[in-house]
Amino acid sequence: MAQEKILLVDDEPKILELLSVALEDEDYKVLTAKSGDEALRQARKEKPQVVFLDIRMPGMDGLEVLRRLRDTNQAASVIMITAYGAMETVLEATKLGAYDYLTKPLDLERVKVLIRRALEAQKLAQEVASLKSKVEEKYKLENIVGKHPRMFEVYKTIARVMDNKATVLILGETGTGKEVVARAIHFNGLLKDGPFIAIDCASLPQDLLESELFGHEKGAFTGAIAQKMGKFELADKGTLFLDEIGNLTGATQVKLLRFLQERKIERVGGTKPIELDVRIIAATNLDLEKAVQEGSFREDLYYRLNVVTMPLPPLRERRDDIPLLVKHFLQKFKSESKGKVKHVPPETMGLLMRYHWPGNVRELENIIERAIVIGKTDAILVEDLPSRIQKGASESGLEISPGKIPFEQRVEHFEKKLIIDALEKANWVQTKAAELLGTSRSIIKYKMKKYGIKRV
Repeated sequence: MAQEKILLVDDEPKILELLSVALEDEDYKVLTAKSGDEALRQARKEKPQVVFLDIRMPGMDGLEVLRRLRDTNQAASVIMITAYGAMETVLEATKLGAYDYLTKPLDLERVKVLIRRALEAQKLAQEVASLKSKVEEKYKLENIVGKHPRMFEVYKTIARVMDNKATVLILGETGTGKEVVARAIHFNGLLKDGPFIAIDCASLPQDLLESELFGHEKGAFTGAIAQKMGKFELADKGTLFLDEIGNLTGATQVKLLRFLQERKIERVGGTKPIELDVRIIAATNLDLEKAVQEGSFREDLYYRLNVVTMPLPPLRERRDDIPLLVKHFLQKFKSESKGKVKHVPPETMGLLMRYHWPGNVRELENIIERAIVIGKTDAILVEDLPSRIQKGASESGLEISPGKIPFEQRVEHFEKKLIIDALEKANWVQTKAAELLGTSRSIIKYKMKKYGIKRV
């Protein structure tokens, strides 16, 4: 590992010598300069991580050197050295971007501590920048794939809402990419430097959801041992993505409606309104218009949410996009095949094109990743696909195959397929799958064990 470079700038040779000896013992590469001009030359050539810079020097003073350093080496942490009492100059240096300051006579232990802190801060900043870059790469608009006319409508709507804070309602079945679209709007738009906070309104018990969204005050309920910020406050100056919004209780709907009207919330157990700047992107796989008619969803909230609506088509209705998506996922997961992009023979692609995709794009992505991992050749073969795709490329799975297959076996095959389809539509939440099939969770659990059904 390369040594960290420390540049010492002072017109007093004794200070340079003292610091050099102390820092070389710490295994740093120490550079020295006795003037501002020499410091700038060293900085351009060596690119030090930390610079100790005396403010008072003949010729070019420390403040001018700091200004020029900021033009040549933005990443360096500059620590100013000053005589006691020159705080006005220190404040000016801080405004120019100085990391910290030291007063003479120098405390060597304080010098070493400041270097460690500065280097740790730089490392953290690099990690944050790297993470931000990866997040932005992951949610580039290019990652929303499709050429179907309905996808072009999606692209046009994204372009309309990216550079404003309009409330967006994304409609679509499980697995169609609702959160991917929400993140693309955020990370490519006006609020990309703010937080993106997501919450699945169906994944939490309803008695906890209100506290998760709006936070709570200490003592608001049993177990509320401290004040807690909710998702709304965490999303301030950014985007809050409310997935499966059709699952909100009536009381939570009222609080959400109030926020959309007044841009204020109150924590559970609180009395003080908290003003927030949060964009709402909501999503659901339910028919909200029907829910309004049935009285389970507030009509006024529906119209507040329905400022811009974005329906996402299921994959079975845009089958021509399957080859494009497959190519995209092969590229995405190439690291799992030792950096080499696999190919898909026509026989395999034919099966993928004929399958009915109850889990939509998410199911296709999972299957391609699985096939890359378990496959033993450069191609994704039919045998690399799950049995449900090999056997279930038709819509019903009830076709009569040649040979004598017992009636009971056919019924079991169909029952197994129904359960898998329901689980995939419910994102493998057994309670939701049971509701789709009009049965109980215990029956679903029993059948999964009987047929060996497991999430791939």
